Amino acid sequence: MSVARVTELTAASAKSFDDAIKTGIGRAVKTLHNVRGAWIQDQEVVVEGGAVTEYRVHMKVTFVLDD
Repeated sequence: MSVARVTELTAASAKSFDDAIKTGIGRAVKTLHNVRGAWIQDQEVVVEGGAVTEYRVHMKVTFVLDD
């Protein structure tokens, strides 16, 4: 039987929400072992001068603890 843990993180991208998600997961797997999934809790954008300049996602990443 395995035990999982959930950690929250925020990632950002100048391109898109999809890129922000990929950036966040890419960074998470460098530190966390056995990442199994993520739940996108929230999305937001930064607007400057009437244009979207940054996409942000707040996610919960699930990973299985080592035995």
